[in-house]
Amino acid sequence: MRALTLLAALAALAAGPAAAEQDMLLGADMASPAMTRAEMSRADVEALIARGGPVDLSGKSLSGLDLSGLDLRGTNLRTARLNKALLRGTDLSGANLEQSWFLKADLSGAKLAGARMFGIMARDANFSGADLSRAVPIGDFRGANLSGANLAGLKGGADLKNQSMGLMRTVFVSVNLTGANLRGADLGRARLDYADLRGADLSDAVLLGADLSGANLTGATVSGAEFKNADVGGAQLVDLKGEDKARDWTARVNADRAITRASR
Repeated sequence: MRALTLLAALAALAAGPAAAEQDMLLGADMASPAMTRAEMSRADVEALIARGGPVDLSGKSLSGLDLSGLDLRGTNLRTARLNKALLRGTDLSGANLEQSWFLKADLSGAKLAGARMFGIMARDANFSGADLSRAVPIGDFRGANLSGANLAGLKGGADLKNQSMGLMRTVFVSVNLTGANLRGADLGRARLDYADLRGADLSDAVLLGADLSGANLTGATVSGAEFKNADVGGAQLVDLKGEDKARDWTARVNADRAITRASR
């Protein structure tokens, strides 16, 4: 039931209405032990790793646990709760993080290449310097820190052929993406409103129909990026690199409301 509630709430949030955004965490008792405490110790997790073979931590309560530096490649963490957990430098490459909870978790420098993140709740989490290349982050990262992160080839675009629960897409609202590598990332119809993309590399990224309203792209590289129907109302498009090579640059939405000159 918890997983279904999270997915339904995520679909409502991704659809866009402000009222839906306030319902994102409804249905979950954030003060419950399942959301705030760990039912296992680090030693317990290390013992599972030592046994060899795929580690299954699906549905486990691991909130607040220090799992920094562990090798959790390919681990099944589906629907697990890791709120405020420490995973600094942890290797989660190829892990199943679908419908998991990472509220205010610290994943700085973590390896998440190819990780599956459909329905993930990672508000205010720290992914600074992390590797999310080729990951599939269809979830809520509102307020997260992804500064300096590697998101090259990330698959965060909405799949319009599979929308039985509404428009499921990556939610990067108010996310810190300064200096992030987003080369070739698919962020079609993703929410990037008020995101900080200063100095980010968006070369060849797909921003088709993305919401960039209020975002700060000062100094970002946009060569080859697809901007068709991207909403740039109120966005800061100052000192862009490769603007002349951006695709469908003239097909942006609310381009007349974008900020193209630095204030003096």
